[in-house]
Amino acid sequence: MRRDARWALVGALSAWAALVPLAHGQQASPTRWVAASPGADAADAFRARGDGPAPGQGSEPARALAAVDRLAPIPLAGIPRRPRWAPLASALVPGAGQALQGLRRAVPYLAIEGFLLTQFMDARRNGRARRREYRDLAITARDAFSERFPTGDFEYYERMQHFVESGAYDVTPGNDLDPETDTATFNGQTWQLARLTYWERPETPPVRTSDEYQRALDFYARRAIAPEFRWSWRNAQFEQDLFSRTIERSNNAFRRSSQYLGVLIANHALSAVDAFVFVRLSQRGGESSRGYEVQATIPWAPLGRPSVPELHDP
Repeated sequence: MRRDARWALVGALSAWAALVPLAHGQQASPTRWVAASPGADAADAFRARGDGPAPGQGSEPARALAAVDRLAPIPLAGIPRRPRWAPLASALVPGAGQALQGLRRAVPYLAIEGFLLTQFMDARRNGRARRREYRDLAITARDAFSERFPTGDFEYYERMQHFVESGAYDVTPGNDLDPETDTATFNGQTWQLARLTYWERPETPPVRTSDEYQRALDFYARRAIAPEFRWSWRNAQFEQDLFSRTIERSNNAFRRSSQYLGVLIANHALSAVDAFVFVRLSQRGGESSRGYEVQATIPWAPLGRPSVPELHDP
């Protein structure tokens, strides 16, 4: 894993480590199972459950209930808080809102975030590296025409893929612009397109001072390759093929980074929606809601003792 990818993963884990104590501070204490001593009487059992006065301590029901009460669940005090800003926390850091709500599914959200972030950064770094490579290769096709090599836009390098030569910008340098006429070059095809677009008869030039000629000339001046960007792959077919493959690798890397970025955004959105839904569901019962309590009874008596008769309120 590269350096920036490792730092991204460390940052995500650090955010998780910072949120864990908050989640523990707000999480409800779990249900505690207590076991009474064999000699505990029924009064203690009834008082623990809040069922009112206990029957006679020496009765069979009392002894049986005392035995059953060894596994009675007693919920501890404390109710988990549902912070209303948990969806915002999850939108910023996936899993943060779930951690504040004490939910274990915060871990998958954060793990997915760390993985996608490292993959995104790796793809971006790979795309930039391949871009530097094809720009350096382009200089080999330009160094015969210029001593300085300004960086062109992406369309410029795409044109270099499909044309062996750019052609001259001005065939006869002077006061007037004379476009390239060789249609095997990029500038030559640009001038041909300008003639087809603005001239009534593309093969018969109108008067140079006419509007149609000037419109075609303006079209060519905007789109043709300038002298400082002129190139030629003549007698360098291998370099041009390598140049084209490097551009394709760079494009694929940037495309993957865009896909990872889309999934990253979806992970943020899904985590925020999940936290929002959980907050709303926890508030449906009101702020004073204490959730649910599950109790179970054992339908058999301890060995060697008679079964417990059903108790009825007087």
